[in-house]
Amino acid sequence: MRIDDVRRVQLGSFVRPAEETGTGQPRVEHVLGYVVRSPAGLVLLDTGMGEAGAETEAHYRPSRVPLPDALARVGVGLDEVALVVNCHLHFDHIGGNPLLAGRPVLAQRGELEAARRPDYTVPELVDFPGARYELLDGETEIATGVLVVPTPGHVEGHQSLVVACTDGTVVLAGQAHDTAAEWAAHAAADEPSPWMRRILALDPRRVVFAHDAAVWEP
Repeated sequence: MRIDDVRRVQLGSFVRPAEETGTGQPRVEHVLGYVVRSPAGLVLLDTGMGEAGAETEAHYRPSRVPLPDALARVGVGLDEVALVVNCHLHFDHIGGNPLLAGRPVLAQRGELEAARRPDYTVPELVDFPGARYELLDGETEIATGVLVVPTPGHVEGHQSLVVACTDGTVVLAGQAHDTAAEWAAHAAADEPSPWMRRILALDPRRVVFAHDAAVWEP
C-alpha cells in the first residue's frame, strides 16, 4: 500500500461558532473520515456527524453526506468495512456507526467509559443495537503496519492511526489538533508532548485531520 491509497472520505461540514475558534470569527470546518485497506481488511476512521438535537443543529449548522454515499464516492461499499476506528466518541465522529452494527469499533477503554457518562456525546450513537466494541489500553498494532497511538488533548481518550506504507508513513490524526497549523506548531515546539514525540519518532511523511483538509508534511 502507498500513501495515496489511504483515501479521504468527505462526510460533510459544519460551522464552528466564533466563540469556539479562538479567532473571533466563525469557521466552516470539514467532517472527514479515512479508509485504509489493511491486512485485516478495510479500516474506516470516523463515520460522520450524528444528530444531537435541535439546539446543537442550530449551533453548528451541519451539512451531512450520508456514509454510504460518502464511501461510494471513493469506490467503497458499506459492506466492505471490516473495522471501525473512532478517533474519539463525540457525536461528530460517530454518526454512521449504527450503520455498521456488528463490525468491531476500536476505542480506548477510558474513552468508552467517558462516552457513557451524561452530557459527553449522543448515547444512541454509542450503545446502538449490534454495537460491538474492542477496547484498547494504549498503543496497539491492529493489523500489520497499522498502529493505534493514543493522542490525548482534545479529550483524554483521543487516538490516532499510524499507517506504514511502502513510500512512507501516514498519520490519520483525527482531532488531535483542529488544524494542520496547530499540529505544525506543536510538532515544532521545544518540548512537544510525549505523544507528539512518539508520532514524530515514527517518521511521518504525511499527517491528515478530521476537520481540516490541509495536510502536514515535514
